[in-house]
Amino acid sequence: MATIGEYLRESADVINQTADVLSNDRAEQAIGAMTDALSVGNPLLVCGNGGSAADAMHITGELVGRFLIERKALNCICLSSNPTFLTAWSNDYSYDTAFSRQVEAYGKAGGVLLGISTSGNSQNVINALKSAREMNMVTIALTGDGGGKMADVSDILLSVPSTSTPLIQQAHLCIYHYLCAEIEQRISALI
Repeated sequence: MATIGEYLRESADVINQTADVLSNDRAEQAIGAMTDALSVGNPLLVCGNGGSAADAMHITGELVGRFLIERKALNCICLSSNPTFLTAWSNDYSYDTAFSRQVEAYGKAGGVLLGISTSGNSQNVINALKSAREMNMVTIALTGDGGGKMADVSDILLSVPSTSTPLIQQAHLCIYHYLCAEIEQRISALI
């Protein structure tokens, strides 16, 4: 077993590798798409499973509430946060369509769907990305190494160069905190 220092150094290595390979252009595209949508009231929908569901809730909490700046609430919805819908739909139909069904309900042309999956292969997130594309929403995938199947159904891929779920999730936290800070700053400048 690694020591805490070794684990933290490995975590830092993954974050440093992500900094080296994550394109400023892709990050800027993601920030721009989300800012454009939110500044005119279009939705930002966010979804993921397990730890990625918690990340989806974290992101929407920061943007509906506040991150660093006092500002108006933003139209962000976490598709993983309604257990009544998720359990009813999954029981009666399929968990694979639980997020895409909500995209039908809450999505809008000009909006954005941010799908999170460490493997990039979560079928319910893939289906949500497909539904969002059909509705002329911008699709963004936050994934692990290579993007998995989500790479093919996302307009903007933000992938962490690792296959270790906890290390990917730690890098995801850094990425989406940066996204939240930039979106908030840009939205505040428009008001």
